[in-house]
Amino acid sequence: MKIHPFAGKVAPKSVLANIPRLVSAYFTHQPDVSEPTQQIAFGTSGHRGSSLKNSFNQDHILAISQALCEYRTAQHINGPLFIGMDTHALSEPALASALEVFAAAGVIVMIPKGLGYTPTPVISHAILTFNQNRRQGLADGVVITPSHNPPEDGGLKYNPPHGGPAGNEITQRIAERANQILGDGSDGIKRMPFEKAIQAATTHEYDYISPYVADLANVVDMQMIAASGLKLGVDPMGGAAVHYWAPIAERYGLSLDIVNPDVDPTFGFMTLDKDGNPHGLLFSLCHAGADQAQGQVRHRLRQRYGWRSPRNRHPKRRTAQSESLSGGGHLVSVSKPSGLESIGRRGQNPGLHLDDRPGGGASGEKAV
Repeated sequence: MKIHPFAGKVAPKSVLANIPRLVSAYFTHQPDVSEPTQQIAFGTSGHRGSSLKNSFNQDHILAISQALCEYRTAQHINGPLFIGMDTHALSEPALASALEVFAAAGVIVMIPKGLGYTPTPVISHAILTFNQNRRQGLADGVVITPSHNPPEDGGLKYNPPHGGPAGNEITQRIAERANQILGDGSDGIKRMPFEKAIQAATTHEYDYISPYVADLANVVDMQMIAASGLKLGVDPMGGAAVHYWAPIAERYGLSLDIVNPDVDPTFGFMTLDKDGNPHGLLFSLCHAGADQAQGQVRHRLRQRYGWRSPRNRHPKRRTAQSESLSGGGHLVSVSKPSGLESIGRRGQNPGLHLDDRPGGGASGEKAV
């Protein structure tokens, strides 16, 4: 393959996503339900697409949210719905659309404090901790993210009460109903203006950061890291965990420098890949090393929260943390003294694990 002349260089502005046009298309473009590529189709627990291609527009999110409300009612899921979003440009508009429907249906919705960014596993953590020792009034969640997809894409993923990604049976049911609503028009959608929805009695701001950061000590020996003299440099890479690193460093007294904490929905800080793609390298980073961590994550979630696959056939296949844990970053440099082999392997109080996959953002990170 021929190497692109700009490979390894910062992408010129001419190849970056046009964010105003992208957001405008979300509200102004309407999908053609007779076109399969413009219908609602769930992949890994969620629907993904681009507003410019009429595959991720307001009509899609309104229909999915209405279908989710109906699904929750049918399944007697009446606890809070934890919702979060990543740094993709379409995520905040989609969260606003979803909230309009959830509020109109009287769903108790826990939105991020200050409408901050929320990595996928943080939503899983909130669901699992709320549902622990409960049999009724269970919580579930929604993550507004296309995961590692390009900046032009948006996504919405559903996590049922077990905390992990929704299985095929659930997503197929939601997608079928959502496409039916999409075809019928807005008549089947109950909706409340956003200004009222965000102030509704059922809408609550929730601090996702503090309980998640506090629970890290139950799986990673943070005291050992702090006492070891380990020096870390973290580049959040515009991901959803951008506001998590400082609280982690402060709480545990880590020697951690955060570089480039800015959020750029174009991800214009990335260099071009060898084929001239401005985001190919970024997506490769998202997946690097993920398999090594997921086995440990699954084991600890089963121990701590008793999670099992909803089908009870492949309990190791999916977990609440299998998507990501601390999305958005890259380990710039590490000075690792000896004696750190046991970090993350205490096993006395298993809980959350710091992974290296994207946390709902088009980015990946390396972390001990």
